Amino acid sequence: MIHASETPWSLDALERLDSRTALITGSTGGLGFETACGLASLGASIILSGRSRDKGRAALLRLSERVPSAKAQFELLDLASLASIADFAQSLRDKGQPLHMLANNAGIMGPAKRMITKDGFELQFGTNHLGHFALTGRLLPLLAAGNATIMTVASLAALKGDLPFGDLNARHSYSPMPRYRQSKLSNLLFANELNRRAKHAPWPIHSRAAHPGWAASDIVSNNAFLDQGGTAAGRTIRKALRSVAGPVFHAMGQSVEEGARPLLYALASPNASDGGYYGPTNSRERKGPPGKAAFPEKSQDEKLAERLWAVSEQMTGVKYGLY
Repeated sequence: MIHASETPWSLDALERLDSRTALITGSTGGLGFETACGLASLGASIILSGRSRDKGRAALLRLSERVPSAKAQFELLDLASLASIADFAQSLRDKGQPLHMLANNAGIMGPAKRMITKDGFELQFGTNHLGHFALTGRLLPLLAAGNATIMTVASLAALKGDLPFGDLNARHSYSPMPRYRQSKLSNLLFANELNRRAKHAPWPIHSRAAHPGWAASDIVSNNAFLDQGGTAAGRTIRKALRSVAGPVFHAMGQSVEEGARPLLYALASPNASDGGYYGPTNSRERKGPPGKAAFPEKSQDEKLAERLWAVSEQMTGVKYGLY
């Protein structure tokens, strides 16, 4: 007997996306690139984004090889810079093209020492949460014009996340994984609060969240600039750890292609709903076909979400509205 969670899954189960435009952050590799390939195969026009033009050109070439019919472009976007986010959003707004999907995917994980964004925020919180908060807010008119679905990528790490409001930027205490968990809990709180505010405003947008389980993505290995700090010995150790991370995640989890399935499900499945959270459905949500994921208790705390939203507005200077 095959249980529902074991039912074979394919892109064919998702809605066609012809004439729709999708923006994916952090999409020159890893989960973002696989999400782009999936959306392109369904007919969507793709906007890849990232920090490197060279990686962008290479990603466009790989995308065209994977999906020969793909309609895609690359745009520079550094989520660790509020100025870059503002310039990027203004460029898209000047073109006036509605956005139908936004995948808030880009992420930094586990730099060994505290690093900061261009604006002085702790790098993981500043990129993973504040960068996407600012980007979504600045793109809100285009997203509303496209009746857009916004999917924010969280992580199983959010289960043990905490929000130390007295030290969100880790000036007094820094440890890599607790700060990563903080950023991923923030992603979920943001997605949930965006859904509530969209319904109340009302804004014609649809906020959802997803996580890839234990996927062998390159969230760490792609962030080469993390090796610029620290001692030579420390850099060597971090590279060695990354070299074994992929095989371990493959053995206990799933591939990056499989990890992208819940993201695609949240964006395009007729069974996904606003305010929903999606991930793998087998083995403690580490792997398996996509379906509903379990929300960490703290991510359902509306007062916590409202407080984070207010702090995020103050830190980024971005307030949401269809202006």
